[in-house]
Amino acid sequence: MNPSLKSDFIKKLYQQHRQAQWMPLSSSICQIVSGLLEGLFPAMAERKFKSERELSLFFDSLFIDLESVLDSMQEYLSDSSEDIVHHFQQLLPDTYEILQTDIQAILSGDPAAKSEFEVIRAYPGFYAIAMYRIAHLLDNLDVPMLPRIITEFAHSRTGIDIHPSAKIGSHFFIDHGTGIVIGETCVIGQNVKIYQGVTLGALSVSKEMAGQKRHPTIEDNVVIYSGATILGGKTVIGHDSVIGGNVWLTKSVPPYTTVYHQEQIRINNDKRLDTQTQQMMYFF
Repeated sequence: MNPSLKSDFIKKLYQQHRQAQWMPLSSSICQIVSGLLEGLFPAMAERKFKSERELSLFFDSLFIDLESVLDSMQEYLSDSSEDIVHHFQQLLPDTYEILQTDIQAILSGDPAAKSEFEVIRAYPGFYAIAMYRIAHLLDNLDVPMLPRIITEFAHSRTGIDIHPSAKIGSHFFIDHGTGIVIGETCVIGQNVKIYQGVTLGALSVSKEMAGQKRHPTIEDNVVIYSGATILGGKTVIGHDSVIGGNVWLTKSVPPYTTVYHQEQIRINNDKRLDTQTQQMMYFF
């Protein structure tokens, strides 16, 4: 057996362990949220509840687990863990109702969506939105760390990165979703549809910008197609606008605007060229 790590290195690490903030593993925290979604949506449930009492007890156990997690970080909370869980319980039905509008937005906006069950069980966009809305609820209750852990868990599963502090209205539709980034101070209105690869980001990542509005505002009834990048805290996309694919925006646009990226693509289909040359031209 090789010699142990040097004692001075172990001492250094131990001091860090002693001084570090402790909380349960991220997987345990996200298991609570996954349980909440299981209770809220039968399509996500691993079992059928036999009675209202059984369902109520299921939620109660999750709230006890959440309070236990909050107890472990009480010194970082602005309120007691018991009060936070109480407020969370009161606000959860409102979050559920907003999620119902998200389901309907996906169901009515995607021709491929066959049922609510399919949207809830199989759509990564809905999963990311659901995790975000739970995290946002905790964020509004001034709970540190947990909201970010929850949305990053969803990010790792879906490729959709939504900061828990972003403000997103009802009837939100993420189609496909991979590569979407929604920043901390982003404000999104109602009935907004976003495709894969969209970035709603900041013009500057300077630390001095912390606490300031750095990310864009997207008003109601806006569609943003794949690959579009919209940056800046002063950038406002007016309501009922359409932002085309691969557009790069750092300035506001008025309502009812269509913005598109025009690119010249030339394809030479000269039959006299050999097959290999044609393939190279298509590739480039």
